[in-house]
Amino acid sequence: MQVVTAAQASRMLGISLDTLRRWDREGKIEVQRDSANRRFVTAAEIERLRGYEGSQVSSARNRFRGVVRSVEIDGLLARVEIDVTEPSRVVAIITRESAEELGLEVGMSAMGVIKSTSVMVET
Repeated sequence: MQVVTAAQASRMLGISLDTLRRWDREGKIEVQRDSANRRFVTAAEIERLRGYEGSQVSSARNRFRGVVRSVEIDGLLARVEIDVTEPSRVVAIITRESAEELGLEVGMSAMGVIKSTSVMVET
């Protein structure tokens, strides 16, 4: 049975460590404790809470799981800021000409810039 620390579990779930502790107190997450009373979470419990993993199918590639930092509501709109907590990978389809002009090679440093008029939020 694979277990991770509470800090690792919170990062994997995209929540703060304080939220994980609160979920434990409220019985929303099953944790184990060692002799020093430190929390540990099983991989199965993380997958249960992630729920969507493996069951959601989408062609979208650029997903960034994180923790909501702020929600500003004004009229009919809400601005949501999310701190990315998981390692992420950006996938881009560009022209050959652009790749050659940039001199792109495996292992070199590069920045993925997301230009979008549509960013959705999932929970």
